[in-house]
This record gives sequence, C-alpha cells and structure tokens, in this order.
Amino acid sequence: MLIVLLGPPAAGKGTQAERLSEYLGTPHISAGDILRRSIKDKTPLGNAALLYINKGEFVPDEIITAAIKERLAQKDCVEGALLDGFPRTIPQAEALRLPDKVIDIDVPRGVLLKRITGRRVCQSCNKVFHVDSMTGYGCDCGGNLYIREDDTEEVFAARADNYNRLTLPLKDYYAKLGRLTVVDGTGSKNEVFERILEVLENEH
Repeated sequence: MLIVLLGPPAAGKGTQAERLSEYLGTPHISAGDILRRSIKDKTPLGNAALLYINKGEFVPDEIITAAIKERLAQKDCVEGALLDGFPRTIPQAEALRLPDKVIDIDVPRGVLLKRITGRRVCQSCNKVFHVDSMTGYGCDCGGNLYIREDDTEEVFAARADNYNRLTLPLKDYYAKLGRLTVVDGTGSKNEVFERILEVLENEH
C-alpha cells in the first residue's frame, strides 16, 4: 500500500510517518530527510536543493521527483511505502503512481508557528525535541541540539505561503480521485496517531 501524508510545515507528518512505518512494517520515505542527507553529504542534489531550502522555497519538481522515484524503486518498497513531504505539487503527484490513501493532517497556522520556532534537533541522531517539553539541554545520545536554518518565523512564513499556493491544490486533486481523508492534527501525538489508524483500518 502506498500512503501519502499531506499537511503544512510542522503538521507532524514525519512523526506520524515514523510511527506508522513501525506499526505497518512499511518503509518511511521522507523527502526532507533525503534532501538534508544530500545537503550534508554535499551531493549535486544537495547543493542544488540548498539554494531553495534556505529561502523557504520548494525544491524544483524535477530534482525531488527523481530522488523519490529512485528510492521507491528499491526492493524494500515493492509492497508499499509511506511518503512524507512528497508530492508537494500537482506535477509531482502526476509523476507518481496513484496512492492507495492520502491523509491530510490539518493544523491551524498559529499552532504550526509555535511548533516550528520551538523545535530543536539533535546534531548526532536527528531526534526532534520541542522547548515546551524538554527536560534537559541535550539529547539522550549525548548530542547537542540546534535550530535548523529553516525553523525561523521568516522562513516559516515563506514556506506556509508556498504551501498554500502550491500544495493545497493537492487536496482537491486527490479528493476528486477518491483518495483523500482529512485528519485533525491538533492534540497529542498519540491522539493524532489513533485518528490516522482509524482512517486506515476503516479501509479494510
């Protein structure tokens, strides 16, 4: 089963995809992780993508689509995958095979901004924290925490505007194809996870 998680920046797509991946035994493919790894390794993809990401802009369709298709072609994705952060535009969706289910995680803009500006990431293991729930100043693995360059109010505003302009049309696109379900993304991570599971279980 191919599942796509939609939602604005900081809606919790990555968090829920990781949990779903473990629960379903399906690979989690994060467009953001692929790009950040490429940037860290200074690959041609990473160098090209960095120019757009630091300005809060979407990476051009042809760059990210090629990377996602290459990942989906690997053996562990034969029976399905969870896509997080892709597709983000209708051309990307048209280049992808039709998902079995598209889940849109809906969160108000004010909640998203608070999540982003309070987010901290471990330099060693990439675990994500939030200042409101942190009990210390570092990660359990011993790594230091940092603020991602794109986790600022200014970049969030640009990303949110791009999302509204380019990605929101995907909701209508997938709704017309009978694949879209909207899930309330507020509340605890467990509450959101249970809502998503209910959607998936109702399909069987």
